[in-house]
Amino acid sequence: MEEKQYLVDALSIEESWRVFRIMAEFVEAIDALSKIQRAVSIFGSARTRPEDPFYQKAEYLGRRLVEKGFGVITGGGPGIMEAANKGAAEAGGKSVGMNIRLPFEQKPNPYANISIDYRYFFIRKVMFVKYAVAYIILPGGFGTMDELFEALTLIQTRRIKSFPVILMGSAYWQGLLHWLKETLLTDGMILPEDLDLIQVIDDPDEAVRHILKYVIV
Repeated sequence: MEEKQYLVDALSIEESWRVFRIMAEFVEAIDALSKIQRAVSIFGSARTRPEDPFYQKAEYLGRRLVEKGFGVITGGGPGIMEAANKGAAEAGGKSVGMNIRLPFEQKPNPYANISIDYRYFFIRKVMFVKYAVAYIILPGGFGTMDELFEALTLIQTRRIKSFPVILMGSAYWQGLLHWLKETLLTDGMILPEDLDLIQVIDDPDEAVRHILKYVIV
């Protein structure tokens, strides 16, 4: 009985210290990102290779955003994230990599000149939204979908100020968009205006121009 109580007390203490670790991670992230005034968060697969057209598009996009006065925020890993950070860094801008500790795939790329290491996904997601004036979503997997629908939910429920959410890669996203329209909208799960929260733009320069309509740099 005493041993069981000891384990309960130990677990309780561990949970209490977890709160302090969470607070410390928030403070560290806010301190590191406080110098970012306007940034665009770019998402996409960690598995995209440098020879892939979407890698090259993300790199160009990062460069063009910096040239127009924006910083660039990514998840800090390889693939699309690396490409966007590379374009931003080589253009002389603020290139933020918010790396998450994972047992596979996620390793920090070398192009983030502001780098933050996260233990908790939810803190990282807060920071993506807090310092972004727009989201650009390139082809990706579950993590990319998670960030996309997180932003759409927060905007839809007015928990954050609305900002541009751009899908880049119309052929890749057409199945999802068809499902949103033909299933969610048809079944009354979302409203017609909810679909207006998403813009599909394949050209990086057009995407930047679209963001500039909403943001004064």
